[in-house]
Amino acid sequence: MQLQEKTMVADTLTGINGELMRFGEMIPQTENKELKQTLKQFRNACEQSQEELYQIAREKSYYVPAQKATQEEINHVKSLFTEKTL
Repeated sequence: MQLQEKTMVADTLTGINGELMRFGEMIPQTENKELKQTLKQFRNACEQSQEELYQIAREKSYYVPAQKATQEEINHVKSLFTEKTL
């Protein structure tokens, strides 16, 4: 069975997002400055790939973003972080 392009794009985005999460976990845990810088460079390249693939997915309608939040919704979330009720 041959994979469809849409499936391959989705799988690749999922993989890239997982790598970004791992870089986010590793970078603050290392004390070696050279390693930290290398990990940041890898993360940046990974983010660039994710952005390029995301744009392709949008152009081909493989990905349709969620509707933008209303100002009321934005204000509600802001209030959650400014009030001491978390």
